[in-house]
Parts: sequence; C-alpha cells; structure tokens
Amino acid sequence: MNDRATALVTGGSRGIGRGIAERLAAAGYTVVIAARKSQPLEETAAQLRAAGGDVHGFAGDMAQESDVEALARFQLEISPRLELLVLAAGVGTAGPFAEYPLRRLDFQVAVNLRAPFLLVQRLLPALRAAADAQRSRGARVVAIASITGVAAEPDLAAYGATKAALISLCESLTVSEGKRGVNATAISPGYVDTDMTEWVRGRIPRDEMIKVDDVAELVMGLRRMSRYAAVPNIVLTRPGVQLWRA
Repeated sequence: MNDRATALVTGGSRGIGRGIAERLAAAGYTVVIAARKSQPLEETAAQLRAAGGDVHGFAGDMAQESDVEALARFQLEISPRLELLVLAAGVGTAGPFAEYPLRRLDFQVAVNLRAPFLLVQRLLPALRAAADAQRSRGARVVAIASITGVAAEPDLAAYGATKAALISLCESLTVSEGKRGVNATAISPGYVDTDMTEWVRGRIPRDEMIKVDDVAELVMGLRRMSRYAAVPNIVLTRPGVQLWRA
C-alpha cells in the first residue's frame, strides 16, 4: 500500500480546488482530483505529475449520484485510508429572490450539499482508518463554503442557503466523528480571485480580492493541527469597510 498520505479534492481542476491540489501534491500527498470536464482535469493532472506529484484524475458530475458513488469507489481503489477530503466543487448563480427559478436552487442543492453529504458518507470508513493510523493528527474534511452562508448577500439567497447548510454539515460531522479523530472545517471566504468571480470585477478589482493561495494556506494549516483541535468554520473576508461582507 502507498505510504503517502492521501487527499481527495473535488473541483480540483481550477480555482480554489486546483490551488489546494497543487499545494498538497507539492507536500508529498497522493492526490485525487475530481472535476466535471475531462479535458481541463486531464491537463491539470498532467501538469501536477510533471512537477513531481502523485496525482490521479476522476471526471464526474457532482450533480449525479452515480458519479459521486463512482468517485468514492475510485478513491478507495487508490487507498483504503483518506487523510484529507477537500470539498471544493460548487456552483452558484445570482438572481432576485422573488423570481429565482427553483430548478437552479435544486441544482445548487445537488452539487453544494447533497454530493458532499453522500461523499462523506461513503468515505467515512477511509477517514476513520486514517485517523486510527495517525493518532496525533487524525483525519480532516475541509469544505469550501462561502461568507454568504454566514452573512447574506443581495441576490445570492440560493447559493448562501446551500453554503450555510454545508457549514452546518461540517459542524455535525465533527460532533458525530470528532472523538474518533475525524474533524471537519468549513472555510467561508468572501470573493476569491478565480474565474467564478469574474461577474463582480466591475466593482471589485482583482488585486483587492482574496487570493487562492490564502485559502490553500488555511487548508495546509488545518492538516497540520492535532486531532484535538476542532475548527468548525473559518470566515475569510476582505479588510476595511467590507469586513464580514463578501
């Protein structure tokens, strides 16, 4: 069996997920990255392998239960232990509350909440096994939520609701599994400089946004913490008058 620590990163082909995968691969983890589109996924995996990383790619749609199940099986084929699960895949669209289509809400619930819930369920035995093998650190689940799940933003009711539920999921997981060494943390950032925030660059310059590496640094720090340090939620916000706002 591979002696490297193993990490799974959903949404790992771009943005925050890719930044986290890069840091983990450079730190010597065996990394599984999952994404919906196969071409950017394969390109990312190839680039990380070229840099010396032990990286495996899985193409799947997190809105489809069968793909989530297949991802869990793929991960377990790589290793029966999982030290770190990073839930970075997510979707969100803006729109006024009164006219917001329920089909968009349903899609966000499927990707932002249902898929993480199912994936954690299926991989919990591997997380427990990693915690048993590493008594000092245990295992971690890190979910990329959003500050909109903590403080509401205009026109982001559906997205914020799913991210608030994801924060609650992390807290519930730590309550139920923390004594076994499996802790979960939600990271709830404001606007991060990725392609997902292009729609707000007209009013927020890129150089004033949170950086991908800021989020990745938090993930690496959480992984270095002991199993006795539970961190339910980290809010990462921009300074000044935007404190506690996206």
